[in-house]
Amino acid sequence: MTTACGERAPAPRSPEDTPLIPREIVFGNPDKASIRISPDGSRISYLAPLDGVLNVWVGPVEDPNAAEPVTRDTARGIFFYSWAYSSRHIIYVQDLQGDENWRAYSVDLETGATVDLTPLEGVQARPQEISPEFPDEILIGLNDRDPRLHDIYRVNVSTGERSLVQLNAGFERFITDHNFNVRFAGRFTPGGNFELQRPTAEGGWELFASWGLEDSETTFPLTFNKSGDTLYMQDSRGRNTAALTAVDLNTGALSVVADDPQADLDDVMIHPLRRNIEAAAFTYTRKVWKLIDESLRADFDYLRDVAEGDIEVVSRTLDDRIWIVAYLLDSGPVRWYLYDRERRRATFLFTNRAELEDQPLAPMHPVVIDSRDGLKLVSYLTLPVWADTDGDGRPAQPLPMVVSVHGGPYYRDFWGYNPEHQWLANRGFAVLSVNFRGSTGFGKDFVNASTGEWAGKMHGDLVDGVNWAIDQGIAAAERVAILGGSYGGYATLVGMTFTPETFACGVDIVGPSNLVTLLESFPPYWGPRIERWVARIGGDHRTAEGRGFLASRSPLTFVNRITRPLLIGQGANDPRVKQAESDQIVQAMRERGIPVTYVVYPDEGHGFARPENRMSFFAVAEAFLADCLGGRLEPIGDDLSESTITVPVGAEHVSALAPMLPSP
Repeated sequence: MTTACGERAPAPRSPEDTPLIPREIVFGNPDKASIRISPDGSRISYLAPLDGVLNVWVGPVEDPNAAEPVTRDTARGIFFYSWAYSSRHIIYVQDLQGDENWRAYSVDLETGATVDLTPLEGVQARPQEISPEFPDEILIGLNDRDPRLHDIYRVNVSTGERSLVQLNAGFERFITDHNFNVRFAGRFTPGGNFELQRPTAEGGWELFASWGLEDSETTFPLTFNKSGDTLYMQDSRGRNTAALTAVDLNTGALSVVADDPQADLDDVMIHPLRRNIEAAAFTYTRKVWKLIDESLRADFDYLRDVAEGDIEVVSRTLDDRIWIVAYLLDSGPVRWYLYDRERRRATFLFTNRAELEDQPLAPMHPVVIDSRDGLKLVSYLTLPVWADTDGDGRPAQPLPMVVSVHGGPYYRDFWGYNPEHQWLANRGFAVLSVNFRGSTGFGKDFVNASTGEWAGKMHGDLVDGVNWAIDQGIAAAERVAILGGSYGGYATLVGMTFTPETFACGVDIVGPSNLVTLLESFPPYWGPRIERWVARIGGDHRTAEGRGFLASRSPLTFVNRITRPLLIGQGANDPRVKQAESDQIVQAMRERGIPVTYVVYPDEGHGFARPENRMSFFAVAEAFLADCLGGRLEPIGDDLSESTITVPVGAEHVSALAPMLPSP
C-alpha cells in the first residue's frame, strides 16, 4: 500500500487487520488508461469509462479534466487507439465479441464524425504506419483478398478512400518507412528460419538477410532513420542477448548501438521528427534505460526525482517539447505526468486507478531461481502484506501458493503492478510467476532451450519454481495451485496431467489441450507463421511422426491422470485457441467421470475483455481456490449478474457458485 506521495504505508499485521480488496477495484475498468498527447501539443487523450464501457476521451492540454468522450462504444470497449498526425483525428480499432477481425475507425474531432476505414466483414485490419509526412493518411494491412495474407493499403483518415500499395505474395510481415515506402518483407521458411527480402526495381523481391530458428525470436527490424538509409534492428546474430544495432543500407555495415550482457533489447525511444533512437531499455529483473543521445540526460535526471517507479515516456509532441511520462509501481497505480522539457517541469495528471491508493497492496519481489539444469529463471514473488511485514520476501510460515503462468509462451513476466498477484496475495496466497525457458528477454540461448520442450523442460522450470518456494519456506507443499491463460492455460493442463501430484488444483483460461488440433485450427492469417510454430513446438502436425510427438505433449492424451480439481474458462469466439480445445478435454473428463467446472462466455475471445465478464470469472476462480487451498473469500455477490457467464458443466463442484447461478 502506498500513500498519495508514493511512500509505503505500514503493513497490516494480520489477516484480520487487512481489508479485502474488492474485485471491482482490481478487475474493473481503470479510471483512465493510455494517456496520449496530440502531435501538435494542443490536446490530451485517454481511455476512460463511458456508461461503464471504455471509450476515447479528448480535452485541452491546459485542462485535461475538461475532456469529453469522442467515441460512443456501448459493448466491448476500446483498447487500442492513436493520434493521426493531423492532430484532428483519432484512429482506433475494434473487433466483434473477441473475434479479432479488427476494423479501423477514424474520429474527426472537429465534426464528431466517425468513419469506418475498413468496412469489410470477416476481415482483419492491421494498422501498419502513420507518418507526419502524410498527416491525413495511414497505411493499413487487410486480408480481404486472401484471408491468409495482409496486403498493404493507403487509407485517407477523413474519407476512408483507400488504394493498394503492396500486394502480399506470401509474406508474414512488411516493414515500411515514414515515406510510406515498403522497404522489406519477411517470411518464415521450413525449419523456422526467417528471410528478410527487399523489393527490386523490376517489381520482384531479392534476399537481403536471413537467420535461423535460433535467432527468430530475438532478431527483427525495428525502424529507419529520417533519411531512410539506416535500418535499426533488434539483433542477436553472432551473440546471445539481442542488441540494438544499426545497418547502413548503402554499405551493409552493421554497428552495435546499445546492448546488455544479461537482457535483450526491450524498448527504444525515438525522436518523433528526427527519427534517431535516443535511448534503449533492457529488462532483466527491472527495466533500465541506457541513453544514446546525451541531450536527454538532464531530462532523465530530473524525472527520476519527480516520483517513484520505473519511468516510461509514453507520448511526445512532434516538436518534442512536451512528454507524457508514466511512473510504474508494483504496489500502487500508474501515475501520469505532463512534462514540459523547456521549463523542466512535470505536472501531475492522473493515476489509472485512484481507489488503489488506499488499498493494502503488496510489493513484488524479483527473485532468480536456478533450474535443475543450471538456467537462471527470473521470477516474481508477491506475498500477503501481513505475512511479509519486514519486506524480505519470506513469510514466517509456509503459505498456500498460486503459480501464475504467462501466455505466449514467447513473452515474459515483468516487475510492476500485477492485478492477479495483488488479488491472490490479498486473499492469503503467495504468488509466484516464473519466466520459464522460452520466455523472451533473456537472450536467445534461453529461448532456444525451449525448442521441443512444451510439456518437457519448460514445465520442469515451473516445477523447479515450486520446489524452490517449498525449500525457502514460502509455499506449503500440499497447497500449491497453478493458474494461467493461453500458454499458461496449457501449462495448467500439463500440470494436472504430467505432474498431477505437484498441484492441488488448476485454473485454465483459454488453454489448448491438444497440440495437433491447436496447430490445425490456427486462424488463416497465422498461416505464414506456421513453420515457426512447428519448429518451436518440435512436431509437425502434417506428418504422422509429428502428430505422434504432439500427442505425447498434449494434456488430452493423459486426461485419465487428472485427480485434482480443475476450473476451465473459455471465450466462445476465440480465434487462436478455439473453444473446441476446451470442449474436448471437458468431454473426455466427463466420459471418465472426472469432475471439472467449465465456464464459457459467448461474447468473449482469447481472454475476457469485458470487465463484467472478467470480474465474474475471477469471482468463480476465487471461490474455487478457497475450496481447494483455503484462503480468504469475497462473496460472489452480484459479480455474475451483469456478465454473460454460462457454466455448462460442473457448477456443483464450486461450493459458492451453484447458488448464485440463475435457475435453468
